[in-house]
Amino acid sequence: MRRLSCAAGVLPALLVAGPARAHAPDAYGLGSRGASMGGALVADATDFSAGYYNPAGLCGATGLGLSLGYAYASNHLRTNGRDSGVRDVHGLSGGLVAPGEVLGVPFAFGLAMFLPDDGLSRIKAIRQETPRWELYDDRLSILFLAANVAVRPLPFLEVGGGVAFLASTQGRFSVTGRADALSPYDSALRHEVDADLTSIRYPQLGARVRAGDLGFVGIAYRGEAKLPLSIDARLQGVVDFAGIEVPLLYELESRTVDAFLPRQVVVGASFQRIEGLRVNVDVTWVDWSAYESPVARTRAHLEAAPPPDLPLDLPDDPRPTSVVPLRFADRLVPRIGVEVLALAAGSLREVAGQQGERRAIEVPLRAGYVYERSPVPPQTGVTNYVDADRHTMSLGAGVVLNRPLEELPGSVRIDLHGQISVLPEVVVQKDNPADFVGDYSAGGTMVNLGATVTAAF
Repeated sequence: MRRLSCAAGVLPALLVAGPARAHAPDAYGLGSRGASMGGALVADATDFSAGYYNPAGLCGATGLGLSLGYAYASNHLRTNGRDSGVRDVHGLSGGLVAPGEVLGVPFAFGLAMFLPDDGLSRIKAIRQETPRWELYDDRLSILFLAANVAVRPLPFLEVGGGVAFLASTQGRFSVTGRADALSPYDSALRHEVDADLTSIRYPQLGARVRAGDLGFVGIAYRGEAKLPLSIDARLQGVVDFAGIEVPLLYELESRTVDAFLPRQVVVGASFQRIEGLRVNVDVTWVDWSAYESPVARTRAHLEAAPPPDLPLDLPDDPRPTSVVPLRFADRLVPRIGVEVLALAAGSLREVAGQQGERRAIEVPLRAGYVYERSPVPPQTGVTNYVDADRHTMSLGAGVVLNRPLEELPGSVRIDLHGQISVLPEVVVQKDNPADFVGDYSAGGTMVNLGATVTAAF
């Protein structure tokens, strides 16, 4: 029964907090071109990645396009000089763009997705007092899927919108039967687990305006989304202590938010006046103040009916967790991206869906920079949501083969990207250094590499 008492206290403690963060495109970008240009594509995304950056850009596609890519992010985030255990994250990205016309009005349909290759979702339970990188740990563990449509009602105006999906899991488990305390192998227990993949939808809207010969101006809105997580456990049966049978019942309920995506508004411009050169500038407002606490609301209860002559002290039901408000702050995130056509070789060729002629081989080079000021307030109290300002530098390159085959009158594009994020070390000083973990330092780096292949018909 001593072990039973410990288990009754430990189970709710393990479920005190769960992760509540956004998804992979927010952290690392979607597609190699976007990642290499710092994500500054609200006015300049016309392939599948427009399904995240700005759905209106789908109308800029010159033909049917199919894309497939892979990204791997290696995280080296530290607390007090020790690795914090933030997992490396990796998965597939891709999608399609299908342009056309309806009653003479250009339109396009697009799909975009990110699929983690180590599971559709992951749950980690950590107490709010335990230091953890709240905005990055397990961030890629959520499936992202978006479906959008766009139209061009005027020659200079494109508008689009659609629905994006996030996916996670929820479930319950139960154990019933008879347990023999002295001979565990003689126990007869039945286990039942029921888990479901759940999803939630949120809107995406965008517009793109051609600014004459200067380029494009864009604006996009991404709605707020959150995935509630429910875990129910029930253990019911009889424990046999050397012939003394004790019926018992243990119940546990946990309710929390498994993933939270704050609202975002992005405005930006793509300057394309000089042929072969694009300079993109974006600013994103992120509604971090609406970010919900990942701390779980739990209820646990233990009952036992021992014989009258058997003294047994049961633990009291755990007290509800006192959830400390987050008080995150809204932030403006500036981004800049540059793309220059470094090489154009080979004979001129007509490419399906594009006006004029293009060289057989084109090699664009790209660079980008993002500054994300931490929205997390000083952690001087009992909570320890670790974070630091993030500086992200990126480089990339592509190879475009225009009309490589007679059967492929469009183009094939291969893009590569590399990102490094530096989170300068910060020192967290507690109001009461004797509490739980005391003062600590935090910082680190994140490295993201990947490639994307696109075929346009």
